[in-house]
Amino acid sequence: MSRSRRSLVLAAVAAVLALSGMPAQAADIPPPDTVVTSPNVTHVLNVPKPAPIAATINTDLAFQGDYAYVGNYGGFSIYDISNPKKVTPVSSVVCPGAQMDVSVYGDLLFTAVDSSRNNDSCSSTGQSASIKESWEGVRIFDVSDKTNPRYIKSVETNCGSHTLTLVPGKGRDRLRNVYIYVSSYLPADNFPDCAPPHDKISIIKVPLRDPAAAAVASTPVVFPDGGNETQPGLLLPTTGCHDITVYAEKDIAAGACMGDGVLFDISDRLNPKVTARTTDPNFAFWHSATFSNDARKVVFTDELGGGGAATCNEATGPNRGADAIYEIVKGQLVFKSYFKISRYQADSENCVAHNGSLIPVKGRDIMVQAWYMGGVSIWDFTDGARPREIGYFDRGPRADGSGGGVWSAYYYNGYIYGADFHHGLDVLKISDPLTDSARFVRTDRLNTQTQESYRGRGHGHG
Repeated sequence: MSRSRRSLVLAAVAAVLALSGMPAQAADIPPPDTVVTSPNVTHVLNVPKPAPIAATINTDLAFQGDYAYVGNYGGFSIYDISNPKKVTPVSSVVCPGAQMDVSVYGDLLFTAVDSSRNNDSCSSTGQSASIKESWEGVRIFDVSDKTNPRYIKSVETNCGSHTLTLVPGKGRDRLRNVYIYVSSYLPADNFPDCAPPHDKISIIKVPLRDPAAAAVASTPVVFPDGGNETQPGLLLPTTGCHDITVYAEKDIAAGACMGDGVLFDISDRLNPKVTARTTDPNFAFWHSATFSNDARKVVFTDELGGGGAATCNEATGPNRGADAIYEIVKGQLVFKSYFKISRYQADSENCVAHNGSLIPVKGRDIMVQAWYMGGVSIWDFTDGARPREIGYFDRGPRADGSGGGVWSAYYYNGYIYGADFHHGLDVLKISDPLTDSARFVRTDRLNTQTQESYRGRGHGHG
């Protein structure tokens, strides 16, 4: 969250979540700052945040070749992961602006800024969105030289860019352009560039041969009649989308849009069409989405409490703050079940479903997922009605009593990488009969919100 939005969300958290009831069982909670794992998970390595951005929190991850890109409220870092047991930082770029979601394509790195700034430079400072000249949106970097990334372009978008999703072009256009779906929300009457109604997304068209010419090409309205605004227990009424995951080769996308879950037809990249929409009385804030490899299921996450509350406890229960698994039947979303980690966390630990990705196991649906201070969960939803956790990594409460945890956890070429707010980059490995075949799958790029099928990507298992 950012600027005045963060204070609004925190106020909503206090109003929606008055946590009470029985605390988590002390015997089930690791000692402060202590790492615990299931027997099939190994904590391979922790790499502290590089000094230039050590004071600000880590956020999202993207991968290309032998490199990991780690977003951070203060900028981003590039790591050499050619040897996952000896990961090393290559460079850090100080360029503040929450949240710094990252996606990489060729020599271009795209970063999301949802923090109103006094200008678009990397030396900018925070400035109220009520000032017309304030800037927020997307920054584009040339990362051809990993030791010295170069800032080449900014694109301002209405209400900033809370998250961004990279969408390849179709057919011959794939060689010419890439598109960025920008999710943003929380307009206000006194924000000149973010006034209500804001029930839309922004789409940036980036010419690959001339990325400096990138510009907003369309702003399709997702909710022409308004979104879910009155459901009891909502963190915030729908005023746009929080995050979108595209499955470009299948021309579909799933939108996590605050109070609504949405499916899109994206066959026309600049004009996505809503094909299905749903709500859930147990969901407070539709946060993100992940398709199964065959695109017959989609997992939506709920960021109950806005990421700042202790919702992984007995008082909250198993159905709120959980993932929701849907089957896609004749183009519509059919609810199957919830999944939530059963490992209770201390009431000092902010814990909620957050960013994750599939582990590429042929014939099964297995996901790795961050849960903030609930750590990292590996879980199987092959049977959408009966999901189960098969492995985990967790740290105990922070000794200083502050919040934090793992923001995002993704599987890439044999290992799991987790971006922890404070601890830096964690490298994990799962060794389990259910996931061992994934070691045969190799890819040269991973932007989690840009899903690609395993087929045709070199897997060697039968």
